[in-house]
Amino acid sequence: MQPRSPEPAWSPGPQHITGPRRFAGPPTSFIVITVAVIQVVGTLFSAGHQDAPRPLDALAILLLLAGPAGLAYRKREPQVMLPVALVATGAYLAFGYAWGPIVLSLALAIVLTAAAGLRWQAWAGAGIAAAAVVVGSALTGDENWPVRASAGVAWAAILVVVGQSFRRRSERFAEYRRRREEAQKAERDEYRLTLARDIHDVVAHSLSMINVQASVALHVGADDPEKLRPALEAIKAASKESLTEVRQLLGVLREDVPLAPAVRPTLARVPELLRNAEVGGLRVTLEDNADHQRVGPAQQEAAYRITQEALTNVGRHSGARSAVVRITQTGGALTVTIDDDGAGMGGALPGNGLTGMRERAVALGGSLTLHSREPGLRVEATLPIHQEGNRP
Repeated sequence: MQPRSPEPAWSPGPQHITGPRRFAGPPTSFIVITVAVIQVVGTLFSAGHQDAPRPLDALAILLLLAGPAGLAYRKREPQVMLPVALVATGAYLAFGYAWGPIVLSLALAIVLTAAAGLRWQAWAGAGIAAAAVVVGSALTGDENWPVRASAGVAWAAILVVVGQSFRRRSERFAEYRRRREEAQKAERDEYRLTLARDIHDVVAHSLSMINVQASVALHVGADDPEKLRPALEAIKAASKESLTEVRQLLGVLREDVPLAPAVRPTLARVPELLRNAEVGGLRVTLEDNADHQRVGPAQQEAAYRITQEALTNVGRHSGARSAVVRITQTGGALTVTIDDDGAGMGGALPGNGLTGMRERAVALGGSLTLHSREPGLRVEATLPIHQEGNRP
């Protein structure tokens, strides 16, 4: 086979996942520093515009920094964030320090805890915060405390819901990435199988032909020198073609530019296979009633390769003296049948060649079966001719 450019393009190196990028959020250090600056600076600013029961001191600053410090564990120990923020925020407000953005670290702790998958801990922490808001609002004696309490409860619930939405988005991305990687692995595996079949077909057929021709040359070299030249010419042609195709396949593996135009083998080249087989002493008859113009290139290539491998097996293993190749087109399918009068399978297990033939047929939605004959073996492949692939 003349190799084609890989479809899909693949190399053994690292694979890059395309598609939506995961939003991992800002670095943890950035979050911790930003929240700490906002809480400390914001509280210092607001403290100058209100009369608090207790002025800011070292303990107040320590509590203002404790909540952001707890956020530093969001990757390693996410369950630590919410308890630290609750204790720091609760202690700060209980001591009567000036009101400020102290709740920022608590709000982020609830969101990040839910996003980390700690659902019940997030709801428990939000419930404690909501209960504290309700009690605190009631103790102020403000007539509008129910409204303030309801708002606090709603915000606590909203924070958990936001964190869970981040969690679900992360899970969806992880699932997308997993499926994408599985699809890429399947593509790479299929591509490797395709290359393995192509290499097997090229090498096995060419070497088998060279072996037969060399045997002929050795046999007739002394008794009939005139038959020696055709055998040697056949060996030279087969080895040249094999080297060219193997070099092209290796070029595809290295992602190099093919050394020659990529040409798929077609049904028109099947008679060439028969001539090569006949040089080795096998009588082969061809019966071809297919309309080549209505058979797609993929089906023609598969039919050629299956015929090639079947004739190679007949020449190498069966001991047959004659074979018949039938190519028929009925309805929406192309059928390739190779009959021989050899020894058949003889209880042997299918090798790489038969496996490759079956994989080629199955890849096109068809099938390949083996039937014992008396004598010999029948290899029959059925290849559906899809409407979209029928153009020449």
